[in-house]
Amino acid sequence: MKNLQFDFIVNKEDNTIQIIKEFAADKPLIWDVYTKSEYLDQWWAPEPWKTKTKQMNFAEGGRWLYAMIGPNGENNWCCFDYQKIQRLEIFTALDAFCDEAGNINKQFPRTHWELRFTEINQNTLVKSVLTYNSLQDLETILSYGFQESITIGMEKLEKFIETLKLKRNEKK
Repeated sequence: MKNLQFDFIVNKEDNTIQIIKEFAADKPLIWDVYTKSEYLDQWWAPEPWKTKTKQMNFAEGGRWLYAMIGPNGENNWCCFDYQKIQRLEIFTALDAFCDEAGNINKQFPRTHWELRFTEINQNTLVKSVLTYNSLQDLETILSYGFQESITIGMEKLEKFIETLKLKRNEKK
């Protein structure tokens, strides 16, 4: 696999994180791994954690409610509240820590996500912009090891995409 772009850029002036990741796959496949729970469950949580979806409605006004399950069986519940969706191009959402019923834990900052999908030759570039209400919120998320978690997650996603591409080629 050739060297694919991966940038993690923190901007403390506007309280954002940009995650720019290139994948060696077509845009419909990359869109699916970011928007379908059966795929998200395979890669979203960094090792050794796993993701398990309780419910997902990928639609404007819909929600993805899931648990990140730790190696000792602990559950960290989270949700994504979808705002804007333009199929194969962009979606935005607000994420939060919550309880199993989806009640948001206000002790932790929420993140506004904007994900854009762009085809470049036969690859796909995903540009994620994560926006926080304050510098303190941004620094809190970073202090939880967010950059390390995202890096591990992107590596896990690349391996999962390769598996999906192999399965797709076997069907041809």
